[in-house]
Order: sequence, then C-alpha cells, then structure tokens
Amino acid sequence: MCAHYESPRDKALLKKHFAINLPSELAKRDVWPGYQSTFIRRHENADVGDDAVPPREALLGSFGLIPHWSKDDKIARHTYNARSETVAEKPSFRDAWQRAQHCIIPAQAIFEPDWRSGKAVPTRITLANGEPMGLAGLWARWRSPAGETVHSFTMLTINADEHPFMRNFHKPQDEKRSVVILPPDLYDDWLQAGPGESGVFLRAWAADELQAL
Repeated sequence: MCAHYESPRDKALLKKHFAINLPSELAKRDVWPGYQSTFIRRHENADVGDDAVPPREALLGSFGLIPHWSKDDKIARHTYNARSETVAEKPSFRDAWQRAQHCIIPAQAIFEPDWRSGKAVPTRITLANGEPMGLAGLWARWRSPAGETVHSFTMLTINADEHPFMRNFHKPQDEKRSVVILPPDLYDDWLQAGPGESGVFLRAWAADELQAL
C-alpha cells in the first residue's frame, strides 16, 4: 500500500509529460493521506465538440477518496488506496468505480518500507528513466457540511507477491501490493475507458524499469 508519495514540482515537466494546464496552486512535494495534491481527469466538457476545451484537466483534491455519503473528510485517512480485487464492492469506492471516474495521479516517486534487513527502511522508488509516473486512480466529488465542493482521489493497487521488485517491500508476512503505473500512451485510453474496460489497465510495471534509492 502506498501512503506517501512525492508530487512533481517542475511545472514545465508536468505540462510537457501530462499535457495539462496546471492548477494555480501546486501540491506539496511530500503527500500523505488527507493532503491536497494534483490529480488529472478527463475534462468534464471534453465531449462537447469545442476545440478550445482540453481533453484533460488537472485539479487539486484530497489524497484519500471521500465518497458522497461521508459526513466528514476524515475518511480520507483510510481511503488513499483501493484494492483492485474489491474496489467494485467496497462502499467507499464502488460508485466511483461503477461510474468509471478514472484519474491519473502524477508522482515523481513513491515510498515503501523495505523490511529485508529486519527493520523498516523507508525507500524512495522511481522510474529508472527519471520520468514522472502517472498512477491509475479514481476521483470523487463531495459536498461538505458547509456546502463546499471537495474533490478527492485514491490510488488503485494490485497484488505484487510475485513481482520481482515490489515483493521486496512491506513486512515479510504481509501481502505485497503495488500501485498501477500507466504507460503515457495509454493516459487518454484510461481516462476514457468505461466501467467494463477498467480492469485491463491494472497491470504490473516491468521490474527492470523501476529503481530504489
């Protein structure tokens, strides 16, 4: 499970890699559950036929999905990762999954604990080529008790027990999990995919294209 990641801070890199117009406020570098950070979704007016409307838009939202029925935003501390095996059933995630509210989460690195020494060693994981990651996620819109519209998002995860790289993290007795890194040429496919097409994108990234620092 990924509870800590590093958000890219280079505006030019973000705009070039993800083809987005950035929010006026950039996310903090280190992101934890409940923090505000950047996520990318298909623009809500992308299908109106106006060439002036970009296909993608970047928004700030809470890291940790807040379902529409939640009474407050504290649930975000527990909903930052969604297991692919149960996402369609869990009350916190099923509406966003059934509606295919797909998003991409820009990340320069993720952090996981390496337990091979017998102690938890926080480890920074990046792509070996130095490019930012586009992580597969789901987004939601919540109306706070004060009437404010709040966006939020969660990272989708898959089993990594047999993954040559990701199986090295977390406690030996725990199930190994991994975020889903999307190939850049599939960003728009993911954002446009319907509910029945979501699962085909949830695949492991090649171990030799990841590095631990």
